[in-house]
Amino acid sequence: MARNEWINSYLEAILDVGTSNKKRFESNSKIVQKLGDMNRKDPQEKVFSPIKYFVEEVVNSFDESDLYKTWIKVIATRNTRERSNRLENICWRIWHLARKKKQIVWDDGIRLSKRRDEREQGRNDAEEDLSELSEGEKEKSDVVTTLEPPRDHMPRIRSEMQIWSEDDKSSRNLYIVLISMHGLVRGENMELGRDSDTGGQVKYVVELARALANTEGVHRVDLLTRQISSSEVDSSYGEPVEMLSCPPEGSGSCGSYIIRIPCGSRDKYIPKESLWPHIHEFVDGALNHIVDIARSLGEQVNGGKPIWPYVIHGHYADAGEVAAHLAGTLNVPMVLTGHSLGRNKFEQLLKQGRNTREDINKTYKIMRRIEAEELSLDAAEMVVTSTRQEIEAQWGLYDGFDIKLERKLRVRRRRGVSCFGRYMPRMVVIPPGMDFSYVLTQDSQDADADLKSIIGPDRNQIKKPVPPIWSEIMRFFTNPHKPTILALSRPDPKKNVTTLLKAFGECQPLRELANLTLILGNRDDIEEMSNSSSVVLMNVLKLIDQYDLYGQVAYPKHHKQSEVPDIYRLAAKTKGVFINPALVEPFGLTLIEAAAYGLPIVATKNGGPVDIVKALNNGLLVDPHDQQAISDALLKLVANKHLWAECRKNGLKNIHRFSWPEHCRNYLSHVEHCRNRHPTSSLDIMKVPEEPISDSLGDVDDISLRFSMDGDFKLNGELDASTRQRKLVNAISQMNSMKGSPSALYSPGRRQMLFVITVDSYDDNGEIKANLEDIIKNVMKTAGLTSGKGKIGFVLATGSSVQEVVEMTKKYLINLEDFDAIVCNSGSEIYYPWRDMEVDADYEAHVEYKWPGESIRSVILRLACTEPETEDDITEYTSACSTRCYAISVKQGVETRRVDDLRQRLRMRGLRCNIVYTHAATRLNVIPLCASRLQAVRYLLIRWGIDMTKSVLFLGEKGDTDYEDLLGGLHKTIILKGAVGSDSEKLLRSEENFKREDVVPRDSPNISYVEENCGPPEILSTLEAYGIK
Repeated sequence: MARNEWINSYLEAILDVGTSNKKRFESNSKIVQKLGDMNRKDPQEKVFSPIKYFVEEVVNSFDESDLYKTWIKVIATRNTRERSNRLENICWRIWHLARKKKQIVWDDGIRLSKRRDEREQGRNDAEEDLSELSEGEKEKSDVVTTLEPPRDHMPRIRSEMQIWSEDDKSSRNLYIVLISMHGLVRGENMELGRDSDTGGQVKYVVELARALANTEGVHRVDLLTRQISSSEVDSSYGEPVEMLSCPPEGSGSCGSYIIRIPCGSRDKYIPKESLWPHIHEFVDGALNHIVDIARSLGEQVNGGKPIWPYVIHGHYADAGEVAAHLAGTLNVPMVLTGHSLGRNKFEQLLKQGRNTREDINKTYKIMRRIEAEELSLDAAEMVVTSTRQEIEAQWGLYDGFDIKLERKLRVRRRRGVSCFGRYMPRMVVIPPGMDFSYVLTQDSQDADADLKSIIGPDRNQIKKPVPPIWSEIMRFFTNPHKPTILALSRPDPKKNVTTLLKAFGECQPLRELANLTLILGNRDDIEEMSNSSSVVLMNVLKLIDQYDLYGQVAYPKHHKQSEVPDIYRLAAKTKGVFINPALVEPFGLTLIEAAAYGLPIVATKNGGPVDIVKALNNGLLVDPHDQQAISDALLKLVANKHLWAECRKNGLKNIHRFSWPEHCRNYLSHVEHCRNRHPTSSLDIMKVPEEPISDSLGDVDDISLRFSMDGDFKLNGELDASTRQRKLVNAISQMNSMKGSPSALYSPGRRQMLFVITVDSYDDNGEIKANLEDIIKNVMKTAGLTSGKGKIGFVLATGSSVQEVVEMTKKYLINLEDFDAIVCNSGSEIYYPWRDMEVDADYEAHVEYKWPGESIRSVILRLACTEPETEDDITEYTSACSTRCYAISVKQGVETRRVDDLRQRLRMRGLRCNIVYTHAATRLNVIPLCASRLQAVRYLLIRWGIDMTKSVLFLGEKGDTDYEDLLGGLHKTIILKGAVGSDSEKLLRSEENFKREDVVPRDSPNISYVEENCGPPEILSTLEAYGIK
């Protein structure tokens, strides 16, 4: 035990030693000598000096908590015979840990430096392209120059946004969709803090849904979340629908609802890090719900025409990706609120140096989360933030947003100058709303009456009850009449409470004028708290003792969440001040709460409080590292009663800016402004006739070939010749009229299910393999064996161009008219064989938004290759190019960038595209952001009125780089083993990125396999297992 105490003393010395603290180092010289004797084999050999080594190499860059943990592990081995080796062992362990930490920080620094260079290069490229104006644009620029004198500074951009007007509000009938996928979401008795997924975001989205539903002009609000039918949680989370707010009688609105969408295992609560593989399943379920509601609302208030969502708003990364897919499918504007951002968290974890990039990614699925946030930025019209600091310090880390480029593009749009296909989402600051009705009612009461009941001379005679927390706080004070300086936060080093205590303790005038109340969470035993919390609380107690602050500082052990309003009220009644001295505060909700109760505020100048103080004009900003500035600001407010009263008055007067009605008003104004930029085209749903002429218009064409005017032919043995002739002529006339109408529905007739063939069957040269013929014919024969014959439609979805598809069907003698639709060029185009291969113009318009068009050509050719290419390494594949697809031919053996790398570089330049390698990586298709084979299939299902579950996709075991997206969702997937020879998936993403299991659910019940060279009976057996007979 005695020898173990030497190790204890040694480690304590290390913790006390600093690189510049020579005196303390010398004071431990005896320990150094003793330990040196213990570890020296030869008296004359002085090879290793532990203390000196630690001070110089380890302590200066090492976390004390890790050192402590390592020491605990070492002293656990109390074999005295090993005491000589034990010290060397601990030295080596900590040295190794420190080296690992330094290496992680070093690697992170290199990565960040490289990424900064790439972003700077991307911005320079974009600015260079934007500087090349067309002649017409130069004329516009010259006009501006002649009309306005040159200015030293760029003028502030005046917004053209119109404030949400209440005019003609009754006729708006808006349908708004909010999405918050993870956590436990319900309207009443929210279990906030139950786990890391159920926190402030849940409260925010529920209150936002209610507030929007109470706004004039909003007809219905749906909050979509995940349905959880697990014994681990309350049964209310398994209810499909929950009403949040009931509309006033006679208002004509529907109110707000929580809609729970099943995805993943229904009997299991899944944390947000494990929800990523189920994204597409949630998207399909949400689409089914939205389509049903759109139809229903249309029948109620819009003459039968569907009412699509006014906006789809995703909250957090997972819901942001869901919203991106939904908005792309329905062609409606998308809004994003990040709440907490993955890239910011990733950088912070790397700076700590405790976990490698791989460890962080494994634990938090951080790379998958970051890609979801980047995809959300691509699709979003608007990003809602709480503060400007969030825009600059957090969103500024993303490839998809550059604040300088965004401003430049905004200037060009205002001037009517082309942006050459560049796009940046609009960042808007809309602070979270709060309900202040109860607060203001309480605040109007007598300010002194309640205080007398606990600190007045007649307190025993006053019968009025007071909140228990008041008595709990007041018992700490020698003089409870003094104003209270209130700080309320969790015991976290970042909240900077110790600096506040030092500022208070060292300012004698402040100590004489005020008391200090510290509400630092709840505690029973400090030793049992987390390491960081216990350190903060122990330092608080030490500082109270050091400055002899007994009787001047209150630090109660417990308080309830419901007692927080009473704490604010007590500070206000003593004419006190609220302070938030955090090193960095992302928003500062407590500042708004304090202002609502009439408390002036002192807040950190780092982060969100800057915007809050500017809006409320009720306090002072300080440098959180400057003790003198903190004490001066507090003393100024406490001592100057006129200033205190003015700040209180301003806070109460301006607090409405943070109310829910004001939040909704600003929110809807910004959304309306974004919708004016978004060319929304309505998506029509086919109305199925009660008595369809035939199962498809293709069948009508077949009948017309056998039509006989002499009346001998009996159609189905039921109609005579005249009736048959009349029906056929009407059908053909209807078909011809549809061809001449640009807004006509592209419908093949009544379909109840779709079979989609998406097998990417290519040889090493990128040529279509002959086995695709057998696959197509086997699938169609299988459909003929089911009871749904004639009601099953067929779609071919491929990365090839329409010309290549036509040539392939001719070569292999496949009847092209057997297909209801052909999806070409990786989902950028849809053609209808039964309409002479006419392109779906509505779909082209549907996916056009944000498509750079011709601007992408030179950029993609410049970026595609990793090394300087020869002239024929990558070339434009002219025959496969179209208005919505730019195709590039890649020479075999040429190293090209992976999809993730290429998309990153395009995002840095403000270009939003979908990148797909196809034809065994010999071709690169650059298509619109909203275009993909999966999105095309969803478009057809919605247009033809088919449920998402009523589709079957046939794939190979591998394929193009969009293969993974086709595996997820509510559709059934049948994988044909051995059907694909060469694939393109090696160019999807790097090894450092996320894995396939983060995209595709393991053991999905919707994915089945059939053996190679299988026939219709084997496929039919698999379909029967899905319930398709």
